Amino acid sequence: MLTQPEASGLQPAIGVNPSRRALLRGAGLLILSRPLRASSEPTPLSVRDHGARGDGRAKDTAAIQSAIDVAAPGGVVFFPPGDYLSGTLRLRSRLVLQLAAGASLVASPDDEDFDRYVLREKSFADRETADFTFTLLQGRHVQHVDIIGPGRIDGNRRSRGGPKLIALKQCRHITIRGLTLENAPNYNISLLGCDHVDIRSVAIRNGYSDGIDPDCCRHVRIAGCRVECRDDAVALKSSLALGVRRSTEYVVVTDCDLVNIRNGLKIGTESSGVFTNIVFRNCTLSGRAEIWDPPPFDIRPFPSAGVSIQNVDGGQLEQVVVSGITMRNVRAPIFVRLGERGRGQIVPKAGQLTKIKIFDLVATGAEWTSPIMGVPGHNVSDIALSNIRISGKGGGDAARLSRPVPERKHEYPDAARFRNLPAYGLYCRHVTRLRVERTALTVDAPDPRPALVLDDVRDVTVKSLMATAPSGAAPVAWLRSTQDCLLHDIRSPEAHTLAWISGAETARVRVVAGAGSPHLMVIDPDVDSTALRTGEASAPW
Repeated sequence: MLTQPEASGLQPAIGVNPSRRALLRGAGLLILSRPLRASSEPTPLSVRDHGARGDGRAKDTAAIQSAIDVAAPGGVVFFPPGDYLSGTLRLRSRLVLQLAAGASLVASPDDEDFDRYVLREKSFADRETADFTFTLLQGRHVQHVDIIGPGRIDGNRRSRGGPKLIALKQCRHITIRGLTLENAPNYNISLLGCDHVDIRSVAIRNGYSDGIDPDCCRHVRIAGCRVECRDDAVALKSSLALGVRRSTEYVVVTDCDLVNIRNGLKIGTESSGVFTNIVFRNCTLSGRAEIWDPPPFDIRPFPSAGVSIQNVDGGQLEQVVVSGITMRNVRAPIFVRLGERGRGQIVPKAGQLTKIKIFDLVATGAEWTSPIMGVPGHNVSDIALSNIRISGKGGGDAARLSRPVPERKHEYPDAARFRNLPAYGLYCRHVTRLRVERTALTVDAPDPRPALVLDDVRDVTVKSLMATAPSGAAPVAWLRSTQDCLLHDIRSPEAHTLAWISGAETARVRVVAGAGSPHLMVIDPDVDSTALRTGEASAPW
C-alpha cells in the first residue's frame, strides 16, 4: 500500500518499489478521499470593497453591480450594515445576495436611475403587470439565485407609481427569504414565467401596490410571510405578458398573515392561461390593524374580498383547495367569479372555472355577501364548501329582494360590483354541482334578506346549514330556477319560513327538515307541484 508521501510523488519508503499502475491508482484514491478545503468556497464579496459607501446619500448602483458581476458562481454578494442607495441592479445566475441586519438596499428617488419600461406589444396587461425592467432588483433568465435577509429593501416612495422592488422574468430556482420589504410603489415581488420559487419569512410593509404576484409561474411556495399593502396581498395571474398562454400551477400559499385593501388571497384577474393545483391554507386575513399601534397604514376602506377566485379572460381554472383560513373585517369573505372580460380575445368568451374546495374557513365582521357566480350559458362547477362560519354585520335592504342582479359579465371582476345582493350570506348563480355542508351564516343586526339564494343552480346539496332568521317575511333559503336540489337540516329556530321555491325551470327539489328547521315553504304558482318533495330527518345531519 502506498503511503501519502509516495502518492504525492515524494521519495518512496525504503524497500518499496511501486509500479506505475499502483502509483496512479493510489493517487486517484487520495484525490477522491481528500476533503475540500474551507478556502475552496467563494469568499463573500462585500459591496463596500467595490466602492459602495452605504451612507444613504451617495448612489451605490455601480459599486453594487460591480460586486454582482465579478462574484464567482455560487458566490455571496454581502451588504454590511448601512443604507445603500441604488437604481436598477441586474442579477446573475448562481448568486446569493445577502443583506445583513442593519443593511438596507434603498431605491433611488430618481426614476432616471432605473431601466425604462419595456412592454411587449399585445400583452393585454397593464404596465405594472407586464413590465419587468423598471425595477430595483431585476432578473432575466437567471437560475439558482438567493435573495436573503435579515436586512431590508426600501422602495423609498410615498405613493403608488414607481419601480418594483424585485422583478424576475423567466427565472428558475429562486429563493427569497428572511427579508423586509417596505414602501414599494409598485409590486413588491413580481414573478413572470418563473419556476421553482421559494418565498419564506418575508415581511412586506406599507406597500402601495400588490404584495407577491406569481404570473405564469409553476412550483411556487409562499410560506410564513406577512404582507401589509394597499392592494392585493398575494395575487396569482395567468396573463399574456410573455406573448403566449402559460399556466400557473402547483402554487402553495401557507401560514401567511395578510393585511390589505383589496383582496387577500387572489387568483386572477389576468386569466388567459391555465390555473391548476393551487393551495391556500392556514392564513389569517385582516381588514383592520387594531393590534398595531399605530396601524401600518391607513387601510380604509377595508378589503373587498378575502379569498377571490376569478377567471374572466377565457382561460381554465381548476383544482383549487382553500383551507384553514381566518378573516376579520373583510367585506366579502368569498368571491368566486367566472366572467367574460375577454382580454386577448377577439370575441370575449367565458372559459372554465371548476373543482374548487373551500373548507375550515371562519370570517367575522363581513359587510357584503359572498357570491359564487358564472354567466348565462357558462356555469361554474364542482364547488364544495364545508365547515364555513361567516358572521356578517347585517342591516341589509329588503328592496334587494325585488331588484334583478345585473350580470356585469364584461366588467372588471371585483366583489365591490356585487355588494348589494338579495342574500346576506351566500348568493350562488349559474352554478352546477354545488355542495354546502356544515355551514353557519349569521348576522349581528337584523337583516330582511335570506341567508342563502340559489339562482339557476343545478345539482346542489345543502346539508346542516345554521342561519340567523331573516327579519320580516323572507325565508332562510330562496331557490329560483333550481334543479336537482337537496335541502337537508336547515336550522334557524326563529325563522317563520324555510324556503321560497320559484321559477318555472325549478324541478326535482327535495327538502328534509331537521330539528330546529322551520317547516313553512312558499311555492311560486309557476313551479310544478311535482317538483317538490319533503321529508323528516331522524336526527340533525
